[in-house]
Amino acid sequence: MIVVFNMAGDAPAAFADPARGVELARSQIDQGADVIIQAAGGTGIGVLQAAAYAGVLGIGTDSNQNGLHPGHMLTSIRKRVDNAVYESFTASREGRFEPGVRVLGLADGGMDWVLDENNEKLITPEMKAVAEKAVADISSGRIKVHDVLADGLCPLE
Repeated sequence: MIVVFNMAGDAPAAFADPARGVELARSQIDQGADVIIQAAGGTGIGVLQAAAYAGVLGIGTDSNQNGLHPGHMLTSIRKRVDNAVYESFTASREGRFEPGVRVLGLADGGMDWVLDENNEKLITPEMKAVAEKAVADISSGRIKVHDVLADGLCPLE
């Protein structure tokens, strides 16, 4: 397996440049990438367009982006801000709200992956079972997820 990592930039404008996303995705595809995950806002839209055009699979982030390129989106990793807001409102109503930063992980409902009519033909029952097992193992702590920020490996630090 080959893993290729690119950054669109470190300024706010780097997240609003679909043409740069196309350029980065094409570079990864030329290096042999067959699945590309983007986490770059509007720039990521270009990444997903380039992936679909080249016939490789894309993975969306933050919201369900499967409908952008049906049949070319393996899945989307969805931030579940709705769950965070609900938890904050519930805590406030019950008098247990505490201000500050709270990180919701996979086990807390802070994120999930999307299976819908736009990608269901791409996901075999075996793939779904493996993904669900990974979710359970990450949630239980059996699988530890690598955190590039905590390890000081992220180039933005």
